[in-house]
Amino acid sequence: MKITRVETFAVPPRWLMCRIETDDGLVGWGEPVVEGRADTVRAAVHELADQFLVGADPLRVEDHWQLMTKGSFYRGGPVLSSAVAGLDQALWDIAGQAYDAPVHQLLGGPVRERVRAYCWVGGDEPAELRDQIAEQAAAGFTAVKMNGSGRTDRLPTVGDLDAMAARASVAREVLGSEGDFAVDFHGRFTVAGAVRAAAALEPYGPMFVEEPVLPEYTHRIGRVVESTTTPVATGERLYSRTEVLPALQSGVAVVQPDLSHAGGISESRRIASLAETFDALVAPHCPLGPIALAASLQLAFCTPNFLIQEQSIGIHYNNGSELLDYVADPEVFRFHEGHFARPTLPGLGVRIDEKAVRAADDSATSWHNPVWRHRDGSFAEW
Repeated sequence: MKITRVETFAVPPRWLMCRIETDDGLVGWGEPVVEGRADTVRAAVHELADQFLVGADPLRVEDHWQLMTKGSFYRGGPVLSSAVAGLDQALWDIAGQAYDAPVHQLLGGPVRERVRAYCWVGGDEPAELRDQIAEQAAAGFTAVKMNGSGRTDRLPTVGDLDAMAARASVAREVLGSEGDFAVDFHGRFTVAGAVRAAAALEPYGPMFVEEPVLPEYTHRIGRVVESTTTPVATGERLYSRTEVLPALQSGVAVVQPDLSHAGGISESRRIASLAETFDALVAPHCPLGPIALAASLQLAFCTPNFLIQEQSIGIHYNNGSELLDYVADPEVFRFHEGHFARPTLPGLGVRIDEKAVRAADDSATSWHNPVWRHRDGSFAEW
């Protein structure tokens, strides 16, 4: 069996998909994308495919991963790691079909029968938060995630902290003592600001605070960890084991590799194993499309130190298109009391609606991250 063709499709709202075809008719799907840089990643996917994959045996998944990540002098970074991630997902999809087994079976078999998921509820507008959380709780979800704040300066004011605490109070009131909420800081604070913000939230018992500092300051995240009893999570913008290691050494409780950014299933599996040696849990980052979610679930079902799964079904920024629009049979993503059931189809366990994907290709408007400014007009980092 040999790879004969690699295609890419840019589809709304902001996703890139890749399709690997073999000479015996097997097809694998992946989702390689950097949100806001889909065209750049698309070029990288085709460059890697032409150099390493077309004409090769698709079942040599690990060998392909090694070549794609280490076969050139300049390595890593979000663009190349994301291109590799989507191709790696597609290769695992083919392998599962070739061996007639879900990917999690190829990785050692399931360690659980269902995976807990959480929903995103925004949080920028406190007036809407109560109803949004109540709606998800009524739908059976036991956990949500929200923004720590709206626009804020890197060193939060007393007013900012009071507003964050008020949001957390609403979440705890609606969810009760049995529900969970996580708070995403998006790296908006300095280390000192994150310490103050974590202290403001601590009385309300968040499941974790996410990305309290920007990834380039991971060497300082230990200061935040030491300041609070709230678990600290990070990792969506860390793309390899070597980048995750300093965070684990600093004591983070939860790592969040994104399977469309951190080298795909192959590297995220190794990140999860590394985290286990630090007694840390794994909560895959996934505000993306159906293939990224399917890949994340395959990892979740075979990972002992898995915590909870992010997903973007119905999320507010999926404007113009929805995750399930590209799925031939949405039953695999049906929620059962806030959980995903274990997928049993071979490969990634999801059937992509190829006709819908081809029809949507290049119809997406060019999406880019919004640019924020502080109160004084200066540029606000993400």
